[in-house]
Amino acid sequence: MNYRHAFHAGNFADCMKHALLVWLLRALQRKETPIVVLDTHAGTGLYDLSSEQAQRTGEWREGIGQLLEQPASPALIDYMALVRQLGGPAFYPGSPLLVRELLRPQDRLIACELHEEDQLALRSLLGRETRAAVHRRDGYQAIQALLPPDGIRRGLTLIDPPFEEPDEFGRLTAGIMTARRRFGTGVIAAWYPIKHRAPVRAFHDQLADAGVTDVVTAELLLRPPLDPTRLNGCGLLVVSPPFGFEAAAGAILSAIDSTIGVGQATSSVRRLTAERAGA
Repeated sequence: MNYRHAFHAGNFADCMKHALLVWLLRALQRKETPIVVLDTHAGTGLYDLSSEQAQRTGEWREGIGQLLEQPASPALIDYMALVRQLGGPAFYPGSPLLVRELLRPQDRLIACELHEEDQLALRSLLGRETRAAVHRRDGYQAIQALLPPDGIRRGLTLIDPPFEEPDEFGRLTAGIMTARRRFGTGVIAAWYPIKHRAPVRAFHDQLADAGVTDVVTAELLLRPPLDPTRLNGCGLLVVSPPFGFEAAAGAILSAIDSTIGVGQATSSVRRLTAERAGA
């Protein structure tokens, strides 16, 4: 319960995760049928970049701060327009606010946040939005309890844990497998940190060995992942990605890695497991 995203909002990890999230939602909305988004670790939804927490770390300056100073590349136009619209230069929108803004009348958002103050802030932010429901509950428990969604067969489960627990990769693996089992027609997007390669490699191998098919990983590195005490990069693992995701993710990450950091940033998109037979 110690994690507060206000210290990290708008950093490089948020930029890559949210730019990919916006693309995923737009891709799912190519069809008129409704979608539901389950955001398992939703946070407050909007972050003041002038706050004491944000200023203490200054992480946003090396993320959204740098992106806002440059003309948006074609791959980032949609994401950057939403950031400017919802937050401007002073605030940064989190995933539930980005999702809320993109909801069509037929779509739904289920946002889960365990921290009491953050849950109340998110509930206040979303106000009387009838297409969104806010739950104060553990995100992993929500996957078991709230999937599959009633009457909706398409959607996205966003799993974005704080990685404070030593077994978080194991919990994330279990959460992905539960979401796949309970909502097999949905897309799963799971964020993970990259400090050094061994835990990430074990995470990927565990999913592959468990038979989870149609998995693509998109990764952004600020520097070589050699120091296990630093956040050197991050990844978004996507299960059952919409058509065109690999090419789009490559363009999005290239646009980010060419802008942020100090010239060492790199990115990659890799298919981890093959698509399901007959998919």
